Amino acid sequence: MLKSLSIRNYALIRQLEINFNSGLSIISGETGAGKSIILGALSLILGQRADTQMLRDREKKCIVEGAFGIKEYKLQGYFRDNDLDYEELTTLRREIGSNGKSRAFVNDTPVKLNILRDLSLQLIDIHSQHENLELANNLFQLKVIDVFARHSDLVEDYIINYKQYRELEKKLTVLSNTAQQSKQDLDYFQFQFNQLEEAHLVPGEQEKLEEELETLDHAEEIKTNLGNASFILASEENALLTRLLETLHLLGKLKSYFSKAGELYDRLESSHIELKDIAMEIERLDEEVEHNPTRAAEVNERLDLIYSLQQKHLVRTVDELIGIKEEFQQKIDEATSYEVEIGKLVKELDARKIKLEKLAVKLRESRLRKIPEMESHLTGMLRQLGMPNGKFRIEHKETEDFTPTGIDKVVFLFSANKQSDLQDISVVASGGELSRVMLSLKTLITSSSGLPTIIFDEIDSGVSGDIADRVGNILADMAQNMQVINITHLPQIASKGKNHYKVYKKDEEDSTNTYIKLLNNEERIEEIAKLLSGKELTDAAIKNARELLKMNTGKSNP
Repeated sequence: MLKSLSIRNYALIRQLEINFNSGLSIISGETGAGKSIILGALSLILGQRADTQMLRDREKKCIVEGAFGIKEYKLQGYFRDNDLDYEELTTLRREIGSNGKSRAFVNDTPVKLNILRDLSLQLIDIHSQHENLELANNLFQLKVIDVFARHSDLVEDYIINYKQYRELEKKLTVLSNTAQQSKQDLDYFQFQFNQLEEAHLVPGEQEKLEEELETLDHAEEIKTNLGNASFILASEENALLTRLLETLHLLGKLKSYFSKAGELYDRLESSHIELKDIAMEIERLDEEVEHNPTRAAEVNERLDLIYSLQQKHLVRTVDELIGIKEEFQQKIDEATSYEVEIGKLVKELDARKIKLEKLAVKLRESRLRKIPEMESHLTGMLRQLGMPNGKFRIEHKETEDFTPTGIDKVVFLFSANKQSDLQDISVVASGGELSRVMLSLKTLITSSSGLPTIIFDEIDSGVSGDIADRVGNILADMAQNMQVINITHLPQIASKGKNHYKVYKKDEEDSTNTYIKLLNNEERIEEIAKLLSGKELTDAAIKNARELLKMNTGKSNP
């Protein structure tokens, strides 16, 4: 249950701290006093979205902190699974900075917002006025049945398998479309591959061919120059090598008595050896190079093929062409292997469908077993709430396909009068009737869920008089087993509370501030009297308030 709430720097609240007790607690206050502001601040520690517009002072952060007694609610596993320190008095805190950055804490441990939200859903439920509109929502209606049926494990199991089933369906669709497209492209891939395969491309051949073609195109010029060079170096008469040998002979005569001549001899001898080798290489090259128009035509043809393939595939090297050929091979392999993969997916999908069908049927049967009990309970509650001819029925239909919630569709049917046929509740119920139906549903699902705390924000909207008194009795009965906090403007309901809090605004030096206080018995009589007569208190209103309080709580005097 909610033990205490602390709010700082939120809307009209500079700082507010309040303790709560078990049983039924009433919150009242004039319109605009700040009741909704307190609920808005509380919603922050329940994981709702933060809005920096609600910061009272933009230079300071907003802090909302709630302390919850959780000893009796078997939450140790949740704390352990989320690596949190378990404490019987657990504190949830939310901090909103001026820059909009939000931080969440559980017992001073920083947590992600979804952790805070999941934990709070197990601790408290806030019913706001607009939630009555949810009664027209078929998904909400189905959720109510699921809560009452207490088969959350079955619902979760179905949802997990449904998501896996849809993911497999999507995967199969994508794969089938890809396979179909691949089939259409297969001829194109095969043609391109064959063209590259038949070219028998060899890495690095382009550079060698280009070099060979250059040689063939200039063969005559090359042979002429090589021949001339060979003649200069090694011709029999007056050749460079012959003259070098003569020079070596002359220097050799001087070596014995002129040391410097010996050094020159050695150098010249090295040069002679090198030049002799060069002459032999020139002669060899001269023999290798030949004017061969046939070979030049072959090389040109080969290069033309390579250049045309490069231009076609927008690349510059043979290696890149070989890479493209391998890509086409891979696409061909993929196109021919899709059928095997599709076959595996179809089998997996069929098996998943069988499992999902079993879960869906099990879920449907569980829901159908609980529907009569729900109808009976809600019809009885409506009669307690002043609708003796009220009728409530749940229409069930099966969907044609799996949905995220199963194969069930339900519609809440309602009638308030004898002569009226049952119709969709969203069509025929008035605002006050919706409030009473919603209260009936809340009593049903809270008793099933074992939730520690529920807060009603004017669940009594649209009712008055004797019906308001009955609503109050139901709230008081609920509070026997859980903490109930009810915001109300009705004196009949306010008098049922074990505790009564008043929210009020106060104009101070430079601002208007919202406060909340726990009323003592005399203050409570005065507050209930105001709910009866308005701001102008009358003796009759005070007397009536005293009687109401005495009748409902046994207290009338301070």
